[in-house]
Amino acid sequence: MADPASLLAGQGFAVYVLHYFDRTGTTEIDGLQTIFRHFPAWMKTLWDAVSFVARQPQVDPERIGLLGFSLGAYLALSASAIDSRIHAVVEFFGGMPKEMKLFTRRLCPVLILHGEQDETVPVEEAYYLQQILEAKRIAYEMQIYPGVGHGFSGEIWRDARLRSFAFLQKHLAITFEREA
Repeated sequence: MADPASLLAGQGFAVYVLHYFDRTGTTEIDGLQTIFRHFPAWMKTLWDAVSFVARQPQVDPERIGLLGFSLGAYLALSASAIDSRIHAVVEFFGGMPKEMKLFTRRLCPVLILHGEQDETVPVEEAYYLQQILEAKRIAYEMQIYPGVGHGFSGEIWRDARLRSFAFLQKHLAITFEREA
């Protein structure tokens, strides 16, 4: 997480790194039961973090985006489905929980980055999210990396980083209207 955070901060983005496991004292995920048990608390943590960030003087509350990795991507997408303060999501090898279908009120533009050979979060999760976004006519970009599993490194990581930066610039950039 330090790498994309440093890149974005170096380009003028206000960057905050959320440690949602701290709220539940979780140190590792030992199965789906842990995720289901703590997901609501982690979502509350994310809501609280967005509230905090939106109040910071260096932050434009109309230009808040989230980056999520794996479980963090599920949380970021879930939050964006119910929180209109979130205007863009970059999701790395995650997805949209099927359970959120009942709660989804809105969605924002999403960048989907996923490895084709991911055995932790199958690439079908990326295609499921794509279907949701297309059905709702929500802007998205998607890159499926052939032969890549869960997590990126080397050239794939560099590509994902650059795509993330370009996507956030596109969807969160300040636009100036010309005076007539």
